[in-house]
Amino acid sequence: MDLPAGVRNLSYAQDMAIFRTRTHWFWLVLLLALLFTAPLYWPNYWLSVANLIMIIIISATGLNILTGYCGQLSIGHAGFMAVGAYTSALLSGRFGIPYLLALLCGGVMAGLIGILFGTSSLRVKGFYLAISTLAAQFIILWVISHWTSVTGGTMGMAVPPAHIAGMTFRSQSSKFYLILGVAIIAIYLAKNLVRTRTGRAFVAIRDNDLAAEVMGVNLFSYKLLAFFIGCFFAGIAGALFASWTGFISSESFPLTNSILYVGMIIIGGLGATIGPIFGVIFIQLLEEIVRHISPALVSTFPSLSSGFTVGIAPVIFGLTIILFLIFEPRGLAHRWSLFKASYRLWPFSY
Repeated sequence: MDLPAGVRNLSYAQDMAIFRTRTHWFWLVLLLALLFTAPLYWPNYWLSVANLIMIIIISATGLNILTGYCGQLSIGHAGFMAVGAYTSALLSGRFGIPYLLALLCGGVMAGLIGILFGTSSLRVKGFYLAISTLAAQFIILWVISHWTSVTGGTMGMAVPPAHIAGMTFRSQSSKFYLILGVAIIAIYLAKNLVRTRTGRAFVAIRDNDLAAEVMGVNLFSYKLLAFFIGCFFAGIAGALFASWTGFISSESFPLTNSILYVGMIIIGGLGATIGPIFGVIFIQLLEEIVRHISPALVSTFPSLSSGFTVGIAPVIFGLTIILFLIFEPRGLAHRWSLFKASYRLWPFSY
């Protein structure tokens, strides 16, 4: 952890503390206060945007563990979200299983399916592994579309709202608190995981898998574990997405989402717990800005065809991402580290 000048870790507990100084705790409390009071002054539209952002953050955090820390490239993450979504929806909707248990089962099922497709990681890596995860995306969506008696096929499936301890989460504000709580737990678990022996093994495999194996790291076991954890997070996110939208189909988890999730963790910063948070917020807010720009372009340039003006918005979106990667290739997490380093001499950083 980056500490202000003069601050030293004098014990193992201090060295492992996530929030070490009073400044850290101050900003944490302030952030939590702002988040938990947000439904009091945010309109439903922005609560909906925030809910989607937090769901994607959970999924991207799992992908960051798999790709950012363990180096196993996956472009089928939306497919694993679909597994979690349908598992949770079936268990809670048709079999009456409590929502929290269905939520966990959705994560576990996605993790097991992830292990199934992750077995190829021992023999292939890089783009070849990406192709196998791409196959997972298509296979999962094909099964969903054709297993009509269970999933509803292309017609989709209605999902009941989450129901926990007598409370039904129907409104955007109530769903906000549910999703926020799960997101906080997911980020906390991810932060602690990467500092354990398992996390160090993931990083060793990412940096040099041959050297890691020579040092005694079981490549096959740890790669499968990374797939399970990464897809478990995706399954949890998918289950939350299902209860948030109230309806799911194979079209809810397209390939473009899987590709976009990879872009999010790259823009946010690979191998940093805060990276997916920055990346998801940046991309989703950029999409919102682009979505609001499109009608303005049509009204501002009436002489141009509507197809041309509407097409400008995706161009702006793509160019923004390209320019960002050119000028900040190490991600927003790196920029955040530089920003913190500039203020390490704050007098109240102790």
